[in-house]
Amino acid sequence: MVVRVADLHVVRGRHEVVRGVGFELAAGEVTGLLGPSGCGKTTLMRAVVGVQANVRGTCEVLGMPAGAEPLRHSVGYLTQAPAVYGDLTVRENIAYFATVIGVGRDDVERVLDAVDLRALADHRTGRLSGGQLGRVSLATALLGRPRLLVLDEPTVGLDPVLRRDLWDMFRRLADDGAALLVSSHVMDEASRCDRLLLMRDGTLVADDTEAGLIARTGAGDVEGAFLAIVEGTEVEGTEDDSPTEPAS
Repeated sequence: MVVRVADLHVVRGRHEVVRGVGFELAAGEVTGLLGPSGCGKTTLMRAVVGVQANVRGTCEVLGMPAGAEPLRHSVGYLTQAPAVYGDLTVRENIAYFATVIGVGRDDVERVLDAVDLRALADHRTGRLSGGQLGRVSLATALLGRPRLLVLDEPTVGLDPVLRRDLWDMFRRLADDGAALLVSSHVMDEASRCDRLLLMRDGTLVADDTEAGLIARTGAGDVEGAFLAIVEGTEVEGTEDDSPTEPAS
């Protein structure tokens, strides 16, 4: 098992924004973390990577506490906000992060092609669009062929063709043995995932496949299934993350 989370709680300020969450991630799977903005997805992903404060509960990656120093070369993390230097070119940004994690020039060229940035390699990142900046950040997360990739809204602002190509790449990475946790608020991306974690108000309301969710609720798609589950689930004032059956 690549990731094991059990009874995870995260407090930010006076609010508990992740409440009693538990799940596991296996190698070779793409797991989608879906839910509306503000439901706690980013906080949960930060806890998995090991950069979130005020975490209580179990969060292990490759058998070690999340954020442990030996995991540095095994975990790739894409944040919502592009984490790049605007005064450097695309290639210089990627080369810098390659030096930090100790991989060579060949890997820089590999990830440039993987995110379709070859034509922009010598452009300063400060002059790129938001979607292009996101791809530079994604390229840095792919360096070193990590065993776990945690990707926070990786397809925001991208055109449909590039979105499709990135999801195809995520599938290839999983087929090569990586575990991927990919967040989105776009429910139609659910069909790209092997498994789905549906999140609302800091709790997981479902952990199932797309087919399982639809069969369980009788909905026509994942968005309908999510709504059906939410309408039949009491979230406030309980520590029970297990979804109940939708009301008839």
